[in-house]
Amino acid sequence: MNRPRSAMIRQIRRIARERMGYTKLHSGQEEALQHLLVGRDTLVVMPTGSGKSAIYQLAAVELAGPTIVVSPLIALQHDQVDMINTELEVGEAAAVNSTLPERARAEALEGLQGQEVEFVFLAPEQLQNPEVLAELQQARPSLFVVDEAHCISAWGHDFRPDYLRLKGVIESLDHPAVLALTATASPVVRDEIVERLGLRNPVVVVRGFDRPNIWLGVRIFSDEDAKTRACLDEVVAAEKPGLLYVATRKHAEEMTAALVERQVRAACYHAGMKAAAREQVQTNFMAGDLEVVVATSAFGMGIDKADVRFVFHYEIPGSVDAYYQEIGRAGRDSAPARALLFYRPEDLSLQRFFAAGGQLEPEQIEQLLTLVRQHTAPASLEMLAEATALSQTKLAMVLNRLEATGAIRILPEGVVATTEQMEDGDAAEAAAQAHERHQRLQQSRVEMMRGYAELHDCRREYLLNYFGEAYQAPCNACDNCEAGQVQEHAERQPFPLNSRVVHTQWGVGLVMRYEGEKITILFDEVGYKTLALDIVLENALLTP
Repeated sequence: MNRPRSAMIRQIRRIARERMGYTKLHSGQEEALQHLLVGRDTLVVMPTGSGKSAIYQLAAVELAGPTIVVSPLIALQHDQVDMINTELEVGEAAAVNSTLPERARAEALEGLQGQEVEFVFLAPEQLQNPEVLAELQQARPSLFVVDEAHCISAWGHDFRPDYLRLKGVIESLDHPAVLALTATASPVVRDEIVERLGLRNPVVVVRGFDRPNIWLGVRIFSDEDAKTRACLDEVVAAEKPGLLYVATRKHAEEMTAALVERQVRAACYHAGMKAAAREQVQTNFMAGDLEVVVATSAFGMGIDKADVRFVFHYEIPGSVDAYYQEIGRAGRDSAPARALLFYRPEDLSLQRFFAAGGQLEPEQIEQLLTLVRQHTAPASLEMLAEATALSQTKLAMVLNRLEATGAIRILPEGVVATTEQMEDGDAAEAAAQAHERHQRLQQSRVEMMRGYAELHDCRREYLLNYFGEAYQAPCNACDNCEAGQVQEHAERQPFPLNSRVVHTQWGVGLVMRYEGEKITILFDEVGYKTLALDIVLENALLTP
C-alpha cells in the first residue's frame, strides 16, 4: 500500500464514521492502524472498553484478504460475530468452535474460501485440527489477531498452554500482519508476548491505563475475623452492583452465604462449579438479577458490564497485573467506582506458595525430552501426558521451558518435535535454570503487590508506573492522597523512567518508578528490586 499515512488515516476515519458510527478514533487506535496497514506486527495494550476490537475491524476493510481472530472465550466470539453481522458494515463474520454443529463450521470455512466471510473467530484449540489449519492456509489471511494475548505469557495471570502453538500457526500462514491485543500487560509480559508469538519488528502501543473515576484504597488488618467483618460491612453498604474477589473456592462459598444472610442478592463463581451453573451466574449478573458476585480469578474475562460500582478484594492477588485487570471491571460507564483491598500480611503466604509453581528437576525434564526424541514422528500432547503422568499444567510448564531453550518446537497442529540444537542433559539443565529464574520473577511480582498494599504514596502513580506510564501525583482519588500521606518525590532521578540500566550483580533491568529516595527496577534475571538511591549512587551500582 503506497498511499501516504495521512491519506490512509483520513480513509479509516471516514470508514469508522460511516460504517461503524464512530465520531472519533482514539490516538492508540489510529497509531495501531497506521502500522497494521503497512504490514507491521503490532501489540496493543489498552483497557477493556477502549475500542481494541475496532482496530482489526477497520484494518480488515482496507487489507486485501480475510482476518483470523483467535479468542479463548466462545461466548465472546459469538458476541463479536453478532455485532459485526448486525451492527457494523465491515464484512461478514463467522465462528468456528466446538459448540457449533459440524455443518455450521464447514459453512464458515467454505465462506472463507469463497471470500464471502471476512472474519473467522476461533479458539486456539481449533488450530490443532489439520483440516481447519489447511483451510486457513488456503484462504491466505492478511491479518491474524490474537485477542487476550497475555494468555500466551507464563507471566500472565490467565496462561493458556494452547496459545503456545500460535507462533507456529502464524508462520504456517506465511506470517500475515499480526495484531496482539490485551487489556493489561506489564513490560515483562509484553516482552514474552512478542517473543512467543514471533512478532517481527513489532510496534507496541500502550494507552489509557489511567482510570481516574476508580477510587483506590487498602484496609490493613492483623486479625482474620476483623477483616471478614469489615469486608462484609463494606459490601453491604456499598452501591451495587459489585464484585468481591477471593483467593479460594471455600472463601467464595463462605462469603456468599454470609452476604445472602444479610439480604444481599449474591452468588459465588469458581472453577469447581459446573459450567452451566457458572454461566447462569454470569447471565444473572449481566441482567441485573444479582447485586454481587463473589468470585475467584476464574470470573471476569470477557465480562463487560458498564455499571459495576465496586471491585473489592478479600485477599491480596499474586500480581499487580491480575489486580489491575480485575479492578478495571469497575466503572466502565465512567461514573465513580471503588476498588478496595482488604489486606492482612499473612495472606501473602498463599500467593508466595502459588508463585513457587512447583519444582522442575533436570531429570524430570530430560525424561520428557528423551520420550519426545524416541518418536520418529512429532509427539502429541495427549500421548506425552499419558506417558509421563504429568498434569496438563505441569506438562505445559516443562514444554514451555524446553521450547525456550530451543530443544523442542511446538508445531501448529499441537504436536511436539525435537531439534538437534542441544544435548539432552544440557537442554534439561538449561530448562531447569529457566524455571528457577521464572520462579524468582514470580516471587518478585508478589512483592510488588505487597508494596502496593503497604504503600504510603499515591496508589495510582504506583500502578501506572508498574505498567510503564509516568504519572504526576497526587491523584486525589486514593486513600493515601486523601489522607495527605503522599511522599515528596526524589528530586534526583538520575536514570529516566523506562530506561535500561545495568546492575553490578543483577544485570540488565528496566527503571520502573521512584518513591521518595528509592528506585524500583525490573531486572531480567531476578525480577523487581527496590533500592536506596543514596547507596546506588555512592557505590556506582547502576550504569546506563
